[in-house]
Formats: sequence, structure tokens, C-alpha cells
Amino acid sequence: MKNKLIIITFFFSFVLNAQDLSKIYERVSPAVVAILTQEKTITTNQTNNSQKVSTNGLGSGFMISNKLIVTAAHVVTVPESLVVKFSDGETIPAKVVSSYESADIALIELFRPKINAVTVSFGDSDKMKIGQQIFVIGVPLGVGFSLSSGYISAFKRQNLGKNPFTNTEFIQTDAAINQGNSGGPMFNLEGEVIGIVSHIKSKTGGFDGIGYASSSNLAANLLLNNKMPWLGADLYSLTANEAKIFNLPQNSGLLVQRVVTLSIFGEMGIKGGDTELVINNKKLIVGGDIILAFNHIKFELTDESLVKLAEFAKSLAVDPKFEVTILRAGKIMTLKNN
Repeated sequence: MKNKLIIITFFFSFVLNAQDLSKIYERVSPAVVAILTQEKTITTNQTNNSQKVSTNGLGSGFMISNKLIVTAAHVVTVPESLVVKFSDGETIPAKVVSSYESADIALIELFRPKINAVTVSFGDSDKMKIGQQIFVIGVPLGVGFSLSSGYISAFKRQNLGKNPFTNTEFIQTDAAINQGNSGGPMFNLEGEVIGIVSHIKSKTGGFDGIGYASSSNLAANLLLNNKMPWLGADLYSLTANEAKIFNLPQNSGLLVQRVVTLSIFGEMGIKGGDTELVINNKKLIVGGDIILAFNHIKFELTDESLVKLAEFAKSLAVDPKFEVTILRAGKIMTLKNN
């Protein structure tokens, strides 16, 4: 008799929880969007010749105002075109406002406000605990807006020093995450966003039960407080050994792989690469500019240099005028953003 009561109690608890989740989904799901991108990339054909091609991308995001949308940085790395699709079928073009690669978060802005927009707000991710239930909404594999639920499995925090742009904070979950979910919201049972879907760990290429979302607290701090402008390039930090391969006059630099035409870097005349190569088991696009310094602050992989560059990045929100020292075809040049 006792076992029967336990089973009955568990069953009704499960049903009530499902009903609550359904109500929350109805309330917050209209704030979730699909993000459609088109990027230019370099591919190598069968004759080992590199060529530029356009590729389409798909991700998710969520509205925090009638014009602003949060997503994952890797969803909008260097989009030549960016369109947001809403659950009601409406589409509105957008642009990237700010992006943080390490934390994998980005802010985009619609070209015009969404009429009767449904928005969601950030919750406090620091209050979440392992074992608490969460749910994710997005457009996995392009099949349409859908929900998956699970639990918080762990927290993964990394502080690489005083530079805020290298710090990360991820929430691990067993909620199903697939291609297309990236950038979508992870909700608590109050309907608050406590994470932004980022990536999975997988041996099969599909979901193996280990997914990660950037924490809402880090996202709110970087995207809403720092407001560093998006420069519009796919950049790769060269190590000391890689710097020697490229004959740099210093121990590191930023390899410019791709540049969006209508962006700060694009309008400055900074050039991306044209050839795909594998260096130290990494696939890179080479042949473009290599950034050596911003406003005479050398790019080096040291705490001192990175902190100075972080302060420089913050200052761009107030005064976007700056200059970049680059290495192009063996010559050092300076380009200015006026």
C-alpha cells in the first residue's frame, strides 16, 4: 500500500510539473527567435585551390527589448547578412552590436522594432544549484521552435586573470541541445533566462548528454554594461611559435581571417585571408592582415597587455576613434577609424 501511494504521488507530481512547464512555455516562447545568417568563407577544392563561397547559418536567440536580441557569439561571427525570424513568421534584418568570443555571447539589433514584441528578462544564474530543473527553447536542426528540458549538472568557471574578456562561466546540463539551439535561452522554472546555449561535448557529433550554456550573469554584465562595439572580423590569436612562422616582429598578433564588408574593420580597409591552411593541426585562413597593436598597445598574450587592451575596448563605447597597427605583405602599416 505504501509503495502504491509513493507511485501515485510521484505520478501526480510529474503531471503537475508538466502542466506548469507548458504554461511557462506558452508565456516565454514568443520571445525566442531563429537567426539566419550568410557568411563568406574559404574552402579548398580537390585541386588544393582555395576559393570564396557563401555559407548559410542557423541559430537561436531571444528578445530582451523590442529591438535587442541576445544570442551566441559563434552564431554571428562574421555575417554578411543577418535576418531574424519570429515564431509568427515575420522576418526582420538585423546587425551585430557587440560580441564576446570567449564567453560565447553576442547582442544584435533589429533594423526596426518588432511590433507587439514579447520579451524575457535575465534571472540570477548565481542562485541556480546542481539538480535544479531547467528548459531550453530554440530551433534545433531547423525543425522549428521546440522545447527540451533537463537539469543543471555542473558549473564550469574559468578566470584567466584580470582581463574580463577571457573569463568564462558555463552551466552544464543534460537537456537535449543540437545544431540550431546555439544562442537560445535556458530558462529556470520562473521563466527567467539563466543561460545562453553555447556548445556540446560529443563523441558522436550528436547530443551525448553534456551541453553548456553561458551564464546569464556574465552575459548581462558584458552585453548590457560594457557595450564594447563589434569590430566585424574573425580573429585568431597567434602563439609565440606561430608568430615565428609568420615572421612577426613581436611574440604574438591577431590573424585576420575574415572581415565583414559593412563593419568597423571593413570600413577601415582591414583585409581577411584568401587561403586555407593547416598549421599546428589548426585550420586557418591566411594571407590577410595581422594586427600588431591597437592605439600603440601591443597585442601580447600576457595579463598586462590583455588588461590594457580590455580597457581600450571599453573606451570604444564612448569614443570609437582608434588606430590599428598591422602587418600586411611584410610591411607594417597603420589604419585609422575616424
